[in-house]
Amino acid sequence: MLSRRHILLGVTGGIAAYKAAYLVRAFQKRGALVRVIMTPAATRFIGEETFSALTGHEVGVHSFVQDDRQHNSSAITELAQFNASEKVHNPWTRHIQWGEWADLFVIAPCTANTIAKITYGNSDNLLTAAVLASRAPILICPTMDGEMMNAPATTHNLELLKSRGFHLIEPEEGYLASGLTGKGRLPEPDHIVAHVEELLAVETGPLYGKKVVVTAGPTREHIDPVRFISNPSSGKMGLAMVKAAQRLGGQVHLVHGPISLTIPEGIQSYAVLSAQDMFEQVKALHPADIFIKAAAVSDFKPTTTQKYKIKKSQGKPQISLTSTPDILKWIGDHKDSDTISIGFAMETTNLLEQAKAKRTKKNADWIIANYIGSGQQGFASHYNKVILVGDGVEESFEGSKDDLAMSLLRSIFLR
Repeated sequence: MLSRRHILLGVTGGIAAYKAAYLVRAFQKRGALVRVIMTPAATRFIGEETFSALTGHEVGVHSFVQDDRQHNSSAITELAQFNASEKVHNPWTRHIQWGEWADLFVIAPCTANTIAKITYGNSDNLLTAAVLASRAPILICPTMDGEMMNAPATTHNLELLKSRGFHLIEPEEGYLASGLTGKGRLPEPDHIVAHVEELLAVETGPLYGKKVVVTAGPTREHIDPVRFISNPSSGKMGLAMVKAAQRLGGQVHLVHGPISLTIPEGIQSYAVLSAQDMFEQVKALHPADIFIKAAAVSDFKPTTTQKYKIKKSQGKPQISLTSTPDILKWIGDHKDSDTISIGFAMETTNLLEQAKAKRTKKNADWIIANYIGSGQQGFASHYNKVILVGDGVEESFEGSKDDLAMSLLRSIFLR
């Protein structure tokens, strides 16, 4: 996903600066072209020659050529070199050239001092000047010690940056350079790379610009104020589909029943309770390019909901049931020729036959089918084993739900 993408890595003056060398390699292993800018303070923790050797290009440290000569009398080159043709650029506008070259600007580690400078537009070094000049998305990895991360000034600055469209990766908790334990560690390179892939996928993924509506979790059909008909769905598979669709560039809307999972940033979510509530919200979001109905919607509900709690003393209650709205069928009946509808089927017998029949009955493009309660898969599990059923397609997948979701969507949309 990072093949031939231009990543500008900014390194600031903190003890975690040495980890940036591993980050360069992680980007390169995924095919990215990497250039590095350092603040002068960063060179006190790791030499610029390290990054020059790793990238094969000059490392930007100072704003002007004469500053570089003063900093290092054996400078590799007088001017920045940005592309394969080794084209020479104007040294007086090198911060502009750095910014224009980048598809993504990653600052890792980013100290509290540099965060403050970026927030208030201070451009006293090449890195902060390039931030002002860049039109690329900017990802900041705050890294600091002690209580600096929780200081009011730092939290205020980070909130301002987020409001301006900067992307942030939260630091990890753990043992810090000071000997304290707390929040402030630079995340591992693979974690940062995964985040970068998500950001760049928005521009290049097969779902870029597509409106995607996902339903997830259970519904509750109340019998009385304290009892309801529901199921053990955790919403994990639905949330996995949300994250995968977002990583592939989709503009994702999530309609979910009662769940206790964290909803990813950037997702428009709508909390509902009953099948009727979910149906009304899905209709409100119609039309969409893609509907993914991953919710475990109750098929039946009480004909009437009792206003007061049913007491044992009243004897055995007689509960009459009626059908709930069929959301997937409604989508199939109302979608246009360009809309893709994806449903799920959980069965106890004849899985493949039932999935094919459901696909036809609901006018769905795809059905993702799995057995109920088979081993460690299904409800509330992190693992699943499914069959993807489409027009002439029967494919089996298994793995974690996050991995499954990405594999399924890639199989559907990258054919």
